[in-house]
Amino acid sequence: MGRWLDGRGRLVVHGERDGFTVPLELATSYRARTKGLLGRDSVDGALLLSPAGSVHTFRMRFPIDVAYLDRHLRVIAVRTMQPGRLGLPRLRSRHVLEAEAGVMEGWGVGVGVRVEIVVE
Repeated sequence: MGRWLDGRGRLVVHGERDGFTVPLELATSYRARTKGLLGRDSVDGALLLSPAGSVHTFRMRFPIDVAYLDRHLRVIAVRTMQPGRLGLPRLRSRHVLEAEAGVMEGWGVGVGVRVEIVVE
């Protein structure tokens, strides 16, 4: 789990649906993390913000699922956030995954599940 660069990759979920893979965008620079999903109408797969301990949905156009990950890429919390909200910081969170509301459950992303980041 090194430091990633902005770009694309795949999110691999290791849980009930072991090996389930989702397209992933990586936002690791300050600029990319600050922009996040602002100004978009959707997201293809998920967006990883790293490092990140909390998020907000001000000026977002759609509700999102947010998964907080610890330093071992284990999910410590999952929340659905409507636009215009401020998420509470998670003390152990080192990374945050964002996706369209409702999709993470179908991917098998839940508390205790470990994910893997594969850079392409």
